Amino acid sequence: MSTQSLSGKELAGDIRRRAREQSRDLGQGGVHPALAVVIATDDGSTHWYVRSIERAAEAAGIGCRVMDLGHDATEQALAGVLRGLAAEPSVHGIILQTPLPAGVRAEALVGLIPPEKDIDGANPLSLGRLAVGQPAFAPATARSVVEILGHYRIPVAGRRTVVVGRSAVVGKPLALLLLERDAAVTVCHSRSGPLERYTAEADIVVVAAGKTGLLNGSHVSASCVVIDVGTNVLADGSLVGDVDADSVRGVAAALSPVPGGVGSVTTALLLLHTVEAARRQSSSEPLPAGALHAQVLEAAG
Repeated sequence: MSTQSLSGKELAGDIRRRAREQSRDLGQGGVHPALAVVIATDDGSTHWYVRSIERAAEAAGIGCRVMDLGHDATEQALAGVLRGLAAEPSVHGIILQTPLPAGVRAEALVGLIPPEKDIDGANPLSLGRLAVGQPAFAPATARSVVEILGHYRIPVAGRRTVVVGRSAVVGKPLALLLLERDAAVTVCHSRSGPLERYTAEADIVVVAAGKTGLLNGSHVSASCVVIDVGTNVLADGSLVGDVDADSVRGVAAALSPVPGGVGSVTTALLLLHTVEAARRQSSSEPLPAGALHAQVLEAAG
């Protein structure tokens, strides 16, 4: 059978266009959306990712300030920078990029990002608001999965959906987003037992565990839609996901590629979140819960 490729490129382009147009409109009113990215690592892949955000922001007319504190930055130094950015009116969105230096507690830092500037949903307050349906930015990667499903008009309501991975960055917020859309959600993790016990009869499987080749063709049915969130760098420098794509192609109904799937949409959503944050902060009016999601789907549909 032929497996549909759920590329994120068209959707990402549409979201970037919307971000660019909205940024231009805000600029005409004297509001210039701006994003700050704080990093403290010498990890090459992280710096590559941050540069991709810079390029995308520039193309969308969004300011992007990268603050590199170095791989030996202290927790106190990072906290000082985040407090300063939180208080700076000209900065509308803040990202604290991981990994962080050894001994630095991410949980002690993300709470310093105000929810209204927390465009990647890192602050626990953002996750809590998401859980009860209050205005909040979901982590962009988690939201990207939902947007891809919507872009390809894949039904979610009532569908048996398995999320593999329970991180606060993807697995948990994604489960909340899917529940909001009436999916029947199961979250699997390292203690869940054989993966196929849950995935064999699933309509949708999202893999976000950070383990190469975790899901293969024997784990899924012919009707299954597979979304691969994993980003693993091999020894030769190539990027692969958590899914053994070669074995899943020809078995599953659809599969998102790595690269070119979730990742491209994630970057685009960070730009749109920044623009939306700028609009909220300039007008002092909260965005109704769910409005951003509906807006993106309308643009993509």
